[in-house]
Amino acid sequence: MSATRPDMKGGAAAIFARLWEGEQGLTVPVARHVLKLGFGDADKARMRELAGRNGRGELSDEEREELDNFVKVGDLLAVLQSRARKFLKHAQHRNGHG
Repeated sequence: MSATRPDMKGGAAAIFARLWEGEQGLTVPVARHVLKLGFGDADKARMRELAGRNGRGELSDEEREELDNFVKVGDLLAVLQSRARKFLKHAQHRNGHG
């Protein structure tokens, strides 16, 4: 099993982030919305439960896959939010603000 790293050119997070490049990528309203995205309380509680049980070696294969999926989605979200922050920073400079 290979680890997916968001900084790898061929990694899932990097490929996903490239979808948001260019003219059809982020806009100011979309970038602002992306920064508001996050896991809900139920998902956060489930991740904590899975992570704790994983540390004790108590996960089933299905639960391990679920935890891996949370990690992958979190990586994708982090990459997209990073792009959104950079986009908004550059947008402010282009408009003479900041």
